[in-house]
Amino acid sequence: MFAGNLTLTVGDFRMASGDFAFESDGVTALFGRSGSGKSTLLRAMAGLDRHTRGRLRFHDEVWQDGRRGLPAEQRDIGMVFQHAALLAHRTVRGNLDFAARRAPTDRGAAIDRDQIIERTGIAPLLDRAVANLSGGERQRIAIARALIGRPRVLMMDEPLAALDWRAKAELLDLFETVIRDFGIPTVLITHAPAEVERLADRVVFMADGRVERVEALREALGRADSPLFTEEGPVASLEGHLEPVADDPHRLSFITRPRAATDMPVTLWLAHDGRPTNTGSRRLRVRGDDVALARGPVTGISVQNQVAGRIEHIETSRPGRAAVFLELADGQRLVSEVTAHTIDSMGLADGQSVTALIKGAALMG
Repeated sequence: MFAGNLTLTVGDFRMASGDFAFESDGVTALFGRSGSGKSTLLRAMAGLDRHTRGRLRFHDEVWQDGRRGLPAEQRDIGMVFQHAALLAHRTVRGNLDFAARRAPTDRGAAIDRDQIIERTGIAPLLDRAVANLSGGERQRIAIARALIGRPRVLMMDEPLAALDWRAKAELLDLFETVIRDFGIPTVLITHAPAEVERLADRVVFMADGRVERVEALREALGRADSPLFTEEGPVASLEGHLEPVADDPHRLSFITRPRAATDMPVTLWLAHDGRPTNTGSRRLRVRGDDVALARGPVTGISVQNQVAGRIEHIETSRPGRAAVFLELADGQRLVSEVTAHTIDSMGLADGQSVTALIKGAALMG
């Protein structure tokens, strides 16, 4: 667990976090508008600025106590920045060698280097000069270098912000699978809600240099006024795993992960372009305006994904529209955004059973 209260002034900006505490397992997203203090808090937590004051504990270890801070190199943090900050005078292999030499040797076996290289897809780049790498390639090297450094914690400051959409999609796949499979606690800065919904287990909301609240992702997506909801409206994030469909290269099945032993998995069908894709544990982001509601199963339409659910609660999401939060058979939550007229005409209310109709294409976002 991280717990603390930190202050740091950078130029004219003062970050005074207030008391905060959150579990360190999985992925924690620091989220807020530009200028909210996310990067300043991350620097303070990482020990990168000697002007940091306050207190910070990582589990039972004191990282900051008043003016005294544990040196950054003793915190064993793997850093990945928006711009990869690689050693320009070294090859890719040289950057990895440098990280390996600096890695601590007192914490048991390291993550296998060859496995890291394979999982990050950088084997063809090992003898390339850093100057000859694309933005996406640089970030792959940066994450590999951080992992080879055997960190106790990964801290990433908007690692996707400078990339084009294709590189972002590829790196999101990488982060989702590699970070979780290696099990390294991760603190991620982003201002993109889709990245939070895809990767995070919990969210630290920041504004004006303060930590406003800490919520599990399920909580953060379970209220219509969530800062994660943009002009797209409400969204849901479903946990599960992808599987290929026999004899159909243009479809995948997504089988959700039940939250409790008594819950039942839900299967959804996804459109697929036929290219190789990472199967296994994944998340699906489903927009509320891509989910329609019916009293029961509907025949004679093209929508293949029809899922039974129970209405948990209904909230006004924006003028004339409402967010209908549904509990599925797997215990997870789906949301549908409909008009206020729909609520009235269908007589929708808490506790009712309905069928959610989800467009297959919407699931690949």
